Amino acid sequence: MNMAHQANPLVDPRDKRLPRIAGPCGVVIFGVTGDLSRKKLMPAIYDLANRGLLPPGFALVGFARREWADEDFTELVHEAVREHARTPFREDVWAQLSEGIRFVPGSFEDDAAFDELAGCVAQLDQERGTGGNHAFYLAIPPAMFPVVLKQLARTGLAEQTDEQWRRVVIEKPFGHDLRSAQELNEIVNDVFPEESVYRIDHYLGKETVQNILALRFANQLYEPIWNSHYVDHVQITMAEDIGVAGRAGYYDGIGAARDVIQNHLIQLLALTTMEEPLSFSPESLRGEKIKVLSATGPVEPFEDTTARGQYLGGWQGGTKVPGVFEEGGLRPGSMTETFAAITLGVDNRRWAGVPFFLRTGKRLGRRVTEVAVIFKRAPHLPFEATMTEELGQNALVIRIQPDEGVTIRFGSKVPGTTMEVRGVTMDFRYGTAFTESSPEAYERLLLDVLRGEPSLFPVNAEVELSWKILDPVLEHWAKHGKPEPYSAGTWGPPSADRMIALTGRTWRRP
Repeated sequence: MNMAHQANPLVDPRDKRLPRIAGPCGVVIFGVTGDLSRKKLMPAIYDLANRGLLPPGFALVGFARREWADEDFTELVHEAVREHARTPFREDVWAQLSEGIRFVPGSFEDDAAFDELAGCVAQLDQERGTGGNHAFYLAIPPAMFPVVLKQLARTGLAEQTDEQWRRVVIEKPFGHDLRSAQELNEIVNDVFPEESVYRIDHYLGKETVQNILALRFANQLYEPIWNSHYVDHVQITMAEDIGVAGRAGYYDGIGAARDVIQNHLIQLLALTTMEEPLSFSPESLRGEKIKVLSATGPVEPFEDTTARGQYLGGWQGGTKVPGVFEEGGLRPGSMTETFAAITLGVDNRRWAGVPFFLRTGKRLGRRVTEVAVIFKRAPHLPFEATMTEELGQNALVIRIQPDEGVTIRFGSKVPGTTMEVRGVTMDFRYGTAFTESSPEAYERLLLDVLRGEPSLFPVNAEVELSWKILDPVLEHWAKHGKPEPYSAGTWGPPSADRMIALTGRTWRRP
C-alpha cells in the first residue's frame, strides 16, 4: 500500500485486495540463535520489509546468551536473509531494516539483562517511532516460558494500554497432554490476556490450507455434497521423507502423534469439517472450529483403529538410510513412535458415520501433505462390470505441500469404439495458475501478529479440545504393546494397512 492509496477517498479501506501494512511496531525474539529464527523468522521479516508491508521504523531485537554487540547480531540476520529469504536481496531495503536491529545479551534468569531489554525497547520507541507496540516471540522450549514471562511481567514489558499493544507469540508444542496444556495456558494467561496470545501453527499460514475455506464457501460446486450422504471417508496425511536425526533432543518422548496430529492434522480436520461461519471474523471462524472439535473423538477399539511404528533402515530415493536407532535419533529402547495413524469420528448431523483417517510419519515414501475427500460410489452404474473395472472412487484432494493445489478425480470414457470408463484427474496448481508466488507461512503469520489479526491462531479451547481427542489414544499406547517396525521408504507399518483394511478401504499412495 502506498500513500496514494491511503489518501485517495475513492479507495475503500475494506478492499481485501489491497495489501495491509503493519503499523508502528517492533519484534523481540528470544532464542535468536536457533534454527527457527535463522531459517524462518529473520528471512520472513526481511521478506515482509521487501514487500513494503512493514513500517519504515520497524525494530527487531534479539535476546540470547551471547556476548554480542548490535553489529554482531545484525551480521547474523544478514547471513540468514542472504541464505534463506524468499524474495531478492535489495540493499536499500536491508539498509532501512538494519537501522532498527538491536541485541541484548543475557540469560533468562538475569534481571539486569531484562532491565536492559526494557530500556532498549523504550529507546526504540523514541528513536524508531515504534509507539510502544511490541511482539515478544518465544522461540524457546516451553520449559523456559515461565521464567521469561515472569521477567516480562516484572519489567513492565507485558503491560499495554489503550494506546499501545503488547503481544506474545509461542510455538508448539502447546503442552504434552491436556493437563500440561491447561497448565501452560494458565502460565501464559497470567501475564498476557488471551486476546494478546498468538499460538503459531505454521500450517495455518499456508495458502492451500486457507484455500480449504475458499474452496468450500466461495463455490456452490462442492458444499452440497460435503456430507455423509456423499462422502465415504477422508484421509489426512502428512508424510516426511526425512528422519528424526537433528531433532532427537526434541523428538524423543514427543513422537509423531504429539508432534503433528495434535496440532497440524486436527486443525486441517477442523477446517475440512466445520460449518460455514457467519463471517470470516476471528470470532466466527474460531466458534465453528470449536463446535466441530467438540463433536470429534477417537474411534475404538484402539487396537483396530490406530497404528504406530518406528522406521528401520532401508532405501529411500536411491540412497541407503539408517534406522531411527542407528542414526542416533532416539534413546535405545525408546517407545517414541515415528509413525502414527488414528481414526476419528465427528458426531454431528453432517458427518455421522464418516471415518477420518489421520496419519503422519518419518522416512515414508515421499514428502507430501494432503487432505483427500473420498466420495461414495454412484448408487447405480448402468454399465457392465467390465466397462468400469478400472474406475476408482471420485476424490477431491487438497495438496498442501509440495506442488500446492487441488486435484479432482472422476470417471471418463477411454477413447475408442467400446464403452470403457477409467479414473482421470484434473489438476489445479498454484504455481501455474497465479503469477505471484505464495508467501511463506511465517510471512503471513508474522504480519497477522503485528496487525492484530488472530484468525489463523488457535485459542485455548482449540488446543485443549485437540488434546481431549488425542489423549485416550496416547494413554492406550502407553499401556499396550510397542511401535511396530517399518522399512524406510515405505508407507508405514503393516498395522496401518490392517487398520484401514478392516473398514474395507485402502490408503492413498500419493
